Amino acid sequence: MRVIGMMSGTSYDAVDAAAADLGLVGDTLTLDPLGLVSRPYGDRLREALARVLPPASTTVAEVCRLDTLIGRAFAAVAVEADRELCSGRAELVASHGQTVHHWVERGRALGSLQLGQPAWIAEATGLPVVADFRPRDIAAGGQGAPLVSLFDLLWLRGRPGTPVALNLGGIANLTAPDGTAFDTGPACALIDAAVRDATGEQTAYDVDGALAARGAVHEPLLRRLLDEPYYALPAPKTTGKELFHGGYLREALAGFPGLPVRDVVATLTRLTARTVAGAALAVRATEVIASGGGTRNPVLMRMLGAELAGVPLRVSDELGVPAAAKEAYAFAVLGFLTVRGLPGTVASSTGARRPSVLGSVTPGRAGFPPGPPDDTRPPVRLVVGRAPGGS
Repeated sequence: MRVIGMMSGTSYDAVDAAAADLGLVGDTLTLDPLGLVSRPYGDRLREALARVLPPASTTVAEVCRLDTLIGRAFAAVAVEADRELCSGRAELVASHGQTVHHWVERGRALGSLQLGQPAWIAEATGLPVVADFRPRDIAAGGQGAPLVSLFDLLWLRGRPGTPVALNLGGIANLTAPDGTAFDTGPACALIDAAVRDATGEQTAYDVDGALAARGAVHEPLLRRLLDEPYYALPAPKTTGKELFHGGYLREALAGFPGLPVRDVVATLTRLTARTVAGAALAVRATEVIASGGGTRNPVLMRMLGAELAGVPLRVSDELGVPAAAKEAYAFAVLGFLTVRGLPGTVASSTGARRPSVLGSVTPGRAGFPPGPPDDTRPPVRLVVGRAPGGS
């Protein structure tokens, strides 16, 4: 089945669409990557989205408006991905949408809201769309995240030692071979917030780690940041910009007036490296395989490598999965499993009572996707083919 997986992460900078040919033979899932299309949100949409994200307040009218506008943005990218990557022969779209709130109280996830109405994607492409992935796991007692953990476990099965998959987006999450999976804390969220504040929203992130490279880590600020109670919570646990946002950073900076932005960014980069490495070492990682936008920050990767104290740090491209597209491919896999009637979660990863078939299906012009074959069974491994190219 040819599937387009779509998402926009907690950095809310672009819509990613990765296409893959997926197959299930016996207990082996095969993924042949077809490429990635990534298109930035328009300035007005990005600004509107920024205005409603935590800790800001909003109205139901604005949420309704954004659900449509984000849905239309996803639909346009889906049409482009089908045309450019699939020659118009895609069979399914799996859309994670845009997370705007992840509701956690006392360590328990109670809800998660993703905007980007899938009906716009189905109408534009004519294809069935699987969306709204997180709520079913939350209803089963899980955190609803990290949903990439099943992909990671299938993909890395059979590698020697304790390979740990790491995603560096706005928030960092990892998956260990025993099924332990959790958000470690911020990856780029606080770095991005510092850069936006310093530039009046003119620059969204620390391009190539240039600010961090010129700065010096401010140890008193780092110690204050490391006192955050979230880091000491046991897994499974999840977090987001409900906690790690610009206001959180401004509060942490109180008492350090006049600290140069380059030193703030260097300190936040070290915070990410320290907390991520600490989490990886706590699960006894023998190698860390990273993906996500944070891998493009060479200063973050150098700091992380140093904090890992000799544990090899690799980028997922070395194993055939493009770092920029991994999460979108993961949602393609989850959508494929949903239409096969197969669970998309690992209970030990999310803390749920049981694995769940995820999402809701919006029919395409031809109706719902075909049902699963009678002999369908859950995969135990994922084999990634060689990408023939991309966009």
